[in-house]
Amino acid sequence: MNIHEHQAKQILKKYGVAVPNGVFGLTVEELIEKSKSLKTNKYILKAQIHAGGRGKAGGVKILDSIEELKKASKEMMGKKLITHQTGSEGKVVRRLYVEESSNIEKEFYLSCLVDRASSKIAFISSNQGGVDIEEVAKKNPEKIITTKINYSKEISNKDCENIIKIFSLEQKAQEQAKNLIKAIYKMFVSTDASMVEINPLILTKEGNLICLDAKVNFDDNALFKHPEIAELRDLSEEDPIEIEASKHDLSYIKLDGSIGCMVNGAGLAMATMDIIKLYGKEPANFLDVGGGASKEKVTEALKLILSDKNVKGILINIFGGIMRCDVLAQGVVDAAKEINISVPLVVRLAGTNFKEGKEILDNSGLKLISAENLDDAAKKIVEAIK
Repeated sequence: MNIHEHQAKQILKKYGVAVPNGVFGLTVEELIEKSKSLKTNKYILKAQIHAGGRGKAGGVKILDSIEELKKASKEMMGKKLITHQTGSEGKVVRRLYVEESSNIEKEFYLSCLVDRASSKIAFISSNQGGVDIEEVAKKNPEKIITTKINYSKEISNKDCENIIKIFSLEQKAQEQAKNLIKAIYKMFVSTDASMVEINPLILTKEGNLICLDAKVNFDDNALFKHPEIAELRDLSEEDPIEIEASKHDLSYIKLDGSIGCMVNGAGLAMATMDIIKLYGKEPANFLDVGGGASKEKVTEALKLILSDKNVKGILINIFGGIMRCDVLAQGVVDAAKEINISVPLVVRLAGTNFKEGKEILDNSGLKLISAENLDDAAKKIVEAIK
C-alpha cells in the first residue's frame, strides 16, 4: 500500500527521523489557515499524489508569501499532473502539502527495501540526491552502494557506517546519519514496510540531516496488524478496477494489452503473461483468482476483465491443485452465461479432475475454445483475436 508524502513524514517523525515542519490540507482554505503557523521565509508547496516526478510536472513550488501561496494553491488544487510515473492519463491533485524551507548544503539518496533475492533488507545510498536514482545507476553506478543486512530487531553500528560511507560526512553529521539509519530501520521493521525512499536526504548549512522528501510503501498482507496505517489508504489514488478486485479477494493489476488473463497462482500468472508476449501480443492484466475460486469469484473476475475496453480476448489458465478443475469449469460456464461474453474465450485446464472439467466446457454449448496446454492456449487466443 502506498501513502502520501505528508503521511510518510509523520510516521518517520514518530520514530525520530528529522523532517521539515509542514501542514497539509484537503482544501485551499484549510491549507492557508494551517500554513500561518509555519515559521519560514519561503513556503514549499507540494502536490500530494502517488507518483514521482512532481517537480518537473509543476507539482512543487517555492513561494515568498502567504498571498503567493494562496494563489499557487488555487492553481494546483484539482490540476492534473502528468509525470513519468503517472502515464499519459495523469493524476488529479486532491490534497496539498506546505512545509518550511531548508538551507541545503548537500543532497543524498537513501532507500531501504526488502531484497527478496537474498532474503535480506537492503539499504541503497548515494551521494547523488535529488535526481532519478535510475539515471545515476545508468550513468554513474560507482556513486551508488547497496548494503544488505540480515533481519534483526536492530541494525549494527558497522552496518550504519557502511551505508553512510559514500556520503563522506564530517564526524558530527556521521553520528546524526547513524541515528537516522537506526530510526528508519526501526520504523521499517516495526510497521512491516516494504520500501522507504528518502530523495533527497539533505545536509543543511546549519549541519543538520533532514529528510526533504519521503516515500513509503507497506506490505498489504501485514496491514491487518497495523489498522492505523491501513486508515491512511487514499482510494482516490488507486485504479477503481483494482479497488473493486480487492473487495472480492482478487489480485488484479491493469496493464496495457488486449488479452485478458485469469489464472490461479502468481507464478502461473506471470508465465501466462510471458507466453502471450512470446506470441506477439500483450496481456491486459495480471489476475490471480487464488486457490478456491467459486462461481461468484469467477464471475467477478470476468466482469473485471471485461470492464477494460481494450480487451479483445480472454485466456483462462488453471492448474487444479487445491482447486478442482471441474468446479472451476462449472464456474466459468455459469459466469459466461450470466454476463454474456462477446469476445473469444480460451480455457486451459490441468491438474485435479481436468478431464471432467474439459467435458463440462465441451458440453456447455458456449463458444469456448479448449486448449491442451499453455503453449496451445496462447497460440489459440492470439489467433482468435486477429
